Amino acid sequence: MAAYIPEETISEIQQSLDIVDIVSEHIQLKKQGKHYLGLCPFHGEKTPSFSVSPEKQLYHCFGCGVGGNAITFVMEMENLVFVDAVKKLADKTGISVPDVGYSNAEHETASVHQEKKEAHELAAKFYHHVLMNTEQGKQSYDYLLERGFTPEVMERFQLGCSPDQPDVLKGLLEKRGYDLEEMETCGLLLRQESNWELRDRFRHRIMFPIRELQGHTVGFGGRSLGEAEPKYLNSPDSPIFHKNELLYGFDIARPDIRRQNAAVLFEGYADVIAANTAGVKNGVASLGTSLTERQAQIIRRNTERIIICYDGDNAGQGAAQKSGEILEQQGLLVEVAVLPARMDPDDYIQTYGSERFRKEVIESAVPFMSFKIQALKKDKNLQDEGDRLRYIEEVLKEITHLSKAVERDFYLRQLAEEFSLSLDALKQEQYRIYKENVRNGAGKNNREYRFSGRQKRWNVEDYSKERLLPAFHNAERYLLAHMMRDSQASLEVQERLGGNFNIENHIALAAHLYAYYADGKPADPGTFINHLHDPDLIKEASDIAMLDITEHMSENELVDYIDEIKNYPKWVEIEQIKQKMKEAERNQDVELAVKLGNEIIDMKKALQK
Repeated sequence: MAAYIPEETISEIQQSLDIVDIVSEHIQLKKQGKHYLGLCPFHGEKTPSFSVSPEKQLYHCFGCGVGGNAITFVMEMENLVFVDAVKKLADKTGISVPDVGYSNAEHETASVHQEKKEAHELAAKFYHHVLMNTEQGKQSYDYLLERGFTPEVMERFQLGCSPDQPDVLKGLLEKRGYDLEEMETCGLLLRQESNWELRDRFRHRIMFPIRELQGHTVGFGGRSLGEAEPKYLNSPDSPIFHKNELLYGFDIARPDIRRQNAAVLFEGYADVIAANTAGVKNGVASLGTSLTERQAQIIRRNTERIIICYDGDNAGQGAAQKSGEILEQQGLLVEVAVLPARMDPDDYIQTYGSERFRKEVIESAVPFMSFKIQALKKDKNLQDEGDRLRYIEEVLKEITHLSKAVERDFYLRQLAEEFSLSLDALKQEQYRIYKENVRNGAGKNNREYRFSGRQKRWNVEDYSKERLLPAFHNAERYLLAHMMRDSQASLEVQERLGGNFNIENHIALAAHLYAYYADGKPADPGTFINHLHDPDLIKEASDIAMLDITEHMSENELVDYIDEIKNYPKWVEIEQIKQKMKEAERNQDVELAVKLGNEIIDMKKALQK
C-alpha cells in the first residue's frame, strides 16, 4: 500500500503527528500510566479497553483485538483507503503529498461514496445560498428570524431552503455531471410513480444539513413551509446515510462536549439550534427516531455525563425515560432537564429567555432515578392506600436496579422519610425483590448489583495479566516485539531460528520483518505496520508492539526465548508418547510401555541440557 506515496513522506507525516491527538478527535481518552485509555470505537463496551501508546504511536483494543497506527485508525474510522488516509493526515501537518494513483481495488473502494458525499455538499451549499441570498428563500429566512435564529446561527448550522420547484437541484446536479441514478440512490432525488421521472426529493422546505461525525454532509432534514405532509421529512437511509448511527449537531457540539465532559440530548433539530443560540453549545439530537444503542455508544465515547432535555408533554417524558435506560446501559451518568407541560426547549427559550433556560432547566437537571420516581407518582393518588403501596413497590423495584450501594441507600432513606416507614423494613423488601429477580433471571442489572462491591477500573497491565498464554507462545510474542524495535535483534533471530515459530501469524510476521529489514527499512513498529496488508496480521502486530519490553534484549533473554520456541514441538512429541504409553499399559503390553517410558526420560534429559 505504501508504494503509492514515498516512504520518506509517510514517515515525515507520522513523525509530525501524535496518535493521541488523532484518536482524541473521535473518542474521549484518559491518561493511565504510560498509556491512554478509552472506549473502543469499533465495538460496543462499557469498560475502556482501547489503549493508545504515545511512546509507540500505536493503538490496540484488548476487547476486540483491533489495532494499528494513526493511518490505520483513520482508515477504519472514516472508511478510507490508505492513500486517502495519508492525505487526510498530511493536511493536518501541512506536508505536501504528491498526486498519486490508486490500485484498481483501492480506486473502486474510494469512489463508491465520494460522489454521493460531494453531491450532498453541493446541495447543502445550494440550499444555503437560496436561504441567505434569494427572494425564494425570504419566507424561510423571515420565519427563522422570528424563531430567534440569527444569521450567524444560520451560517453556523448551514441552514437552507429548498425551492418550491420540482427539478432545480436535479438540473444543478445534472449540469455538474453527477449520475442521476446515483443521486436517487443517495436520496437527493425521488422517482415519481406517475411518470417514473426523477425530481427533487425536497421542495418548499427549510433544510437542515445532517453531517457525519467527521463533518461531511450525508443527508438532510426538511421542515415543510406550507401544508405539505409530512411536516418533517428526512433523507432515506442510503450507502452514506444511516440515521440510526448519527446525531444531529454532533460535529459542531463535540468540542464543547469534550470540554464540559457533558452532552445535552434534544429531540429535534430546532431544539439543538435554539439551545445553541441560548449558550448551550453541547447539544445534539437523534434524527426523528427513538434513540438507538449505536447513538448512545457514540455519546459515551465522548463524555461520561448526559442531560436529556425532551418536550414537557407525556410523550416527551415517556421518550426521555426510554432514552435514559439506553444511555444508562452504556455506562453514562444520566440526568433529565424537566420542562413545563406542553413546552419544548425552543418554546421555553422564546418565552423565558436564554438565561432562565440555562439556569432553571439545564443546570437544574435531576438524576435519572429522581426523574423516574417523579414519573411513577403521575396518575396516582398517594392519599389512597392502594395507590400508595403500588407506588412504594414500584420505587423499590427501580432502586433494586441501581448498581451502587450508596445510591440504593440514599433513595431508600428518602422513601422511608416520605412515608414515615421503617428503613429496615424497606431494605428487607427491596432485598426480597432482588432475590426474586435473581431467581427469575431478570436482567444484568441484578448481576451488577450483586458484584458491584468488587468492580474495579481496568488498565493495560490488567488486560496483559488476564492473557495466560503458554510459555512458548509468550516467548514468540516477546521475541517479535524486540524484533520490531531492533533490526539487529531481528537479524539474530533470523540466523538462529529463521521461520521456525509455532504460531501461524507469528511465522508470517517474522517473514515480513525479515523482508522489511532486508529493504533497509527503519526499526519502527508503526512504519512496519504500514507494510502489512492482512487485517489479522495488523491486529497481531499492534498487540505485540504494545508489550512492555526492555530497551535491549540480553543474550540470555534471546537464548531463553529461542530455546522455549524450539523445544515446544519436542514437548508436544513427549505428550504424544505419553498417550501411547498409557495405551500400552491399558493393553498390558509391559515391554512397549517400558520402552516408551525410557524414551520419554531420554527426551526430557536432552531438553534439560
